[in-house]
Amino acid sequence: MDVLLLLQTSPPLLYVTAGILGLMVGSFLNVVIHRLPIILERQWSRQCHEHLEIDPGASADEPPFNLVRPASRCPECGHRIRALENIPVVSYLFLKGQCASCGTRIPVRYPAIELVTAMASVMTVVHFGFGIQAAAALLFAWTIIPLCMIDYDYQLLPDSITLPLLWAGLALSLWGVFVDSHSSIIGAIAGYLSLWLVFHLFRLATGKEGMGFGDFKLLAAIGAWTGWQALPVVILFSSVVGAVTGILLILLKGHDRNQPLPFGPFLAIAGWITLLWGQDIMHFYLQ
Repeated sequence: MDVLLLLQTSPPLLYVTAGILGLMVGSFLNVVIHRLPIILERQWSRQCHEHLEIDPGASADEPPFNLVRPASRCPECGHRIRALENIPVVSYLFLKGQCASCGTRIPVRYPAIELVTAMASVMTVVHFGFGIQAAAALLFAWTIIPLCMIDYDYQLLPDSITLPLLWAGLALSLWGVFVDSHSSIIGAIAGYLSLWLVFHLFRLATGKEGMGFGDFKLLAAIGAWTGWQALPVVILFSSVVGAVTGILLILLKGHDRNQPLPFGPFLAIAGWITLLWGQDIMHFYLQ
């Protein structure tokens, strides 16, 4: 209780604590981003074998692979990452971005994700202060970061992340943490149906699928957290940023316009911005 009181009465200490906690969570999120798609792929493979009644062969005897086991290792030499080599950001700088055993370059995205998580954590507690809103908003921020990266890498928004995020938003509305239950439930329904309608209209007009069902669930989750009133801001912001990003990629990097661009990261970032500053944005627009 003394620690909680100290955090409540000392904003600088609260911000530092949020930053350190964000670095630690960011390190774990790197594991989630890397391993969760592999875990899902193996689950789908087993399910397909079971459904088709096909012998899975050697894959049935694979060692446990989850978010905890096996311990992290260098993909090149198999060197097991020791505790001192796993300190967020600091280890990367100390090792000069290389494996301690074989010298293979460590992707810069790992410390970048840790720093982004830390910055998002600090910005969240600066905005909300000490309390249940800050704790819930931190959970939201930590959840959308792996969603952004997994969708960017694989064009996949796992149900194992989007659905708990949806239920958490609905549950929080029971106590009116961000919005009331009425706004949250309608927000979840409207979020899902709005993109579902766009998806089918686009398919009827072009014969192509413009987005995946994971986008529907993600916007439903955002609607549950922010309420239906904030959905126009989320959709407008994510659509504009997504369109501008796509155009810039085509013009500057020669991105194939026929190659799909994941929409999930734009939705997720717009949702986080709206959760923190949505009321201010809408008030500014109305004024």
